[in-house]
Amino acid sequence: MRRTKEDAEQTRLKVIAAALELFSRNGYSNTTLAMIAEAAGFSRGPIYWHFKSKDELYEAVLGYSQVPLERLIEQSRELAADPRAALEHFITEWFRLLLEERWYRQSFEILLNKTELTAQMASTLKRERKLTRTMVQLLEEMIAKVQANEESARSLAVLLYSSLMGITHTWLLSPKLFSLREQAPCMVCSLLALVAPAANTD
Repeated sequence: MRRTKEDAEQTRLKVIAAALELFSRNGYSNTTLAMIAEAAGFSRGPIYWHFKSKDELYEAVLGYSQVPLERLIEQSRELAADPRAALEHFITEWFRLLLEERWYRQSFEILLNKTELTAQMASTLKRERKLTRTMVQLLEEMIAKVQANEESARSLAVLLYSSLMGITHTWLLSPKLFSLREQAPCMVCSLLALVAPAANTD
């Protein structure tokens, strides 16, 4: 029985891997379950064993960008005693995930650049919007603790989140425009200085 469960999980991961590749290459609308099955080396039967529809498979694919961000929120909350360190960790880890986690990067690219957001995506959009609100709220709380003017915390939180999303979208859309690996350290410093300037020790 244990072997059967392991085989089933391997099949599920192969389906997700194929879906990630095809969704990121062709877009959601132009990718069929038949195409995914062929790329994974299966008939459509194993896909329907794990996923009721293409929409459900799509949500599983997006989970590879959503779950790490949910984990990042929790990690940053654990660093709340040092809000500047929490903000630095959030920004640094955001870029690390993009650079080092292939499935995370592909999932993010599918959401930002390869999906037509229709009514069929209602549940996905709901989760994405909730995740966005949670991240902005977290950033606002951290920024409020390090800013002399707490009234600006919300605006700075939105600015930081939008900057991270903008950098991500631009790099995924045109990766040859700049090297994220080379520019990330500078971007981390610049964004951190914008929302949480270091204390003046003079």
